[in-house]
Amino acid sequence: MTEQTATRKSFRREGEDKRREDLIAATLACVAERGLAGATVREIALRADVTPGLIRYYFPTKDDLIGAAYRAVMDRMTVQAGAALENAPDDARARLSAFVTANLGQPIMDPNNLSLWAGFIALVHADPIMAAAHRDGYLGFRDELEILIREALLAAGRPAEPHHTRRHAIAINAIIDGLWLEGCLAGDMFAEGELAETGVSAIEAVLGISLQIEGGAV
Repeated sequence: MTEQTATRKSFRREGEDKRREDLIAATLACVAERGLAGATVREIALRADVTPGLIRYYFPTKDDLIGAAYRAVMDRMTVQAGAALENAPDDARARLSAFVTANLGQPIMDPNNLSLWAGFIALVHADPIMAAAHRDGYLGFRDELEILIREALLAAGRPAEPHHTRRHAIAINAIIDGLWLEGCLAGDMFAEGELAETGVSAIEAVLGISLQIEGGAV
């Protein structure tokens, strides 16, 4: 393969990836505004300024497109939470606290994300594609959370056996989900940062450790 041929293929692949991203973005916009019922292939095509045939080229069925859009929502929130770790202090407890705080604040704890999630979640038990997307998103988030929990426990000199950290991750994921839901539904009922502080305190109680580092709170 010549360098020119390789460059053309790379350019085409990047172009196709961008087109898929644009179609997913158009789908999310339709779901947010019209719900799943209103997110027809025709409406998505109009929003993306393409033909329905082009959508079928990238996504053979509407279920494939909806599944990809749901994965995109889950991936986006996970990436946003992970980005908080880049600016966290170099301490395992601080990293866990930063991760929890990021999930219980903007831009993750946002009514628009809730609307999208609620629209998609109704299909999880009815559509194998959606079920697989939900499972992958849940396990990916929980696995990342479990790593942070294990590191925090070890930093505090506490046992961190896999059967312990797995159960902790399940419980803490539920705490985050519950507070996230409340914040998205009725954020005006809480003071700024209150849900994040509540979440961190609850997780400290579950783990039996402090997520504060020497010299001040995380």
